Amino acid sequence: MTLTELRYVVALAQQRHFGRAAEHCHVSQPTLSIAIKKLEDELGVPLFERRKLDVSLTPIGMRIVEQAQRVLEDVDTLKQLAAGGRDQLTGPLRVGAIYTIGPYLFPHLIPALHERAPQMPLVIEENYTARLRERLRQGELDAALVALPFEEPGLVTLPLYDEPFVVVMPSSHPWTEKTLIDANDLAREALLMLGSGHCFRTQILAACPACAEGLDTQSLTQTVEGTSLETLRHMVASGMGITVLPATAAGADRYAQRLVAIRRFAAPEPQRRVALAWRVSFPRPQAIEALRQAILESGLSGIQPLSL
Repeated sequence: MTLTELRYVVALAQQRHFGRAAEHCHVSQPTLSIAIKKLEDELGVPLFERRKLDVSLTPIGMRIVEQAQRVLEDVDTLKQLAAGGRDQLTGPLRVGAIYTIGPYLFPHLIPALHERAPQMPLVIEENYTARLRERLRQGELDAALVALPFEEPGLVTLPLYDEPFVVVMPSSHPWTEKTLIDANDLAREALLMLGSGHCFRTQILAACPACAEGLDTQSLTQTVEGTSLETLRHMVASGMGITVLPATAAGADRYAQRLVAIRRFAAPEPQRRVALAWRVSFPRPQAIEALRQAILESGLSGIQPLSL
């Protein structure tokens, strides 16, 4: 049994396809297939059920893959402990963020972190909360930026800042005469929202209970779904309706003061709390602290930093 064989088994469990798993591991499919069959023969049990189009884990295979993931994470921890003993701020840091944070934070964060830790480049990705949770747990990410609540055994979270939501509307909309917008008034408008699966959509519906009721009863004037915050912004600029954005995303567009207008909510102002999450066992606490400080120093507009 080798670490390479364990990596192949974990990759196949994740990809559920020999070709994709081999590509993920940067080896040929026959190499991966032979290694997994060798491990199955050594253990004396089948780990996978092989079908024509995909594969699935056997019950014992599920337990073995879980243990293999822990072994690989422990090996990675040993490597990072050794590297951290030399300098915790040297070497790549793998950081993920949900889709409604990453595009607006990373352009500010990367230069801010480079000033603090020039030998620690960021390997970044954007994903859904559930996927970031899984990748953190499996050791494929070192840290992630998420919106609370976010709980997972073995992971720790540190709140960073509160971020208010704002209303974005066409510049010709009657609400441009208002200073503040009542959240419950959203239910009477053509509301543009992200599709199911985005935590930001859930947060908007929590801020406007009447909107959630409208989705159930189809009493909203109109509800249109977009695939990203930028798509929603484009639809607002074209006159399709209004939307709600996090404050950090509201000003990052070429339509400002021309085709769209931005207004704050009346109290109680809806907002989200953004946090940094990482594994309890992650061996580079100085890297996490450097990341935290760089985020708070990155000049994000509209946020309310939280003290430790």
